[in-house]
Amino acid sequence: MTPTSPPRRYDYLTDGADIYVRSFATIRAETDLSTIPAAAEKIAVRMVHACGQTDLIRDLEIHPDLVSTARNALRAGAPIFTDAHMVASGVTRRRLPAGNSVLCSLRDPRVAELATLWGTTRSAAAVSLWGDRLDGAVVAIGNAPTALFHLLEQIDVGGPRPAAIIGVPVGFIGAAESKEALAAHPLQIPYLVVRGRRGGSAMAASAINALAKEAE
Repeated sequence: MTPTSPPRRYDYLTDGADIYVRSFATIRAETDLSTIPAAAEKIAVRMVHACGQTDLIRDLEIHPDLVSTARNALRAGAPIFTDAHMVASGVTRRRLPAGNSVLCSLRDPRVAELATLWGTTRSAAAVSLWGDRLDGAVVAIGNAPTALFHLLEQIDVGGPRPAAIIGVPVGFIGAAESKEALAAHPLQIPYLVVRGRRGGSAMAASAINALAKEAE
């Protein structure tokens, strides 16, 4: 049976395309983008759209090579690794330039055993299962600071090096510190961070979506 729409009681926009256009116009009108590199402006706008906070810009730090390096990797077919299925679900597949794989290992049956063995979180243990495919990949971490720390520790001992890292884990314990570690890492792998406690899966996915396709 076809459902019946309730009577309209509130004054609100219902045209999805119009809402989309007005949203991005509002962001640009209310957000100071002067500190953002021109190449990264649309990434910043999408991230503001994801969180609804125009002051995000003051905490957003983007390595000068992040945009070009990540886009070249994606166009070449590099996979995208994420720490959370919420990040993977937020990536718009039709924007991906080469049908890129979007991978999260959190549900792998080996994860729980490794986490117990190493005395760490499941999110951190899952990073170790990315293997050699991590070399030249794009990483998006939006949930677990331990995953970002573990990734950097793997790289420090000669593990595969991704092309670019979106490091925006959210939280009160370790989130700010993990992002500082990424930004200060001696290898200076092209990165994007939101300094402080803010972050999250929606921000990580929105950054990937902007890198995957420049058009808003």
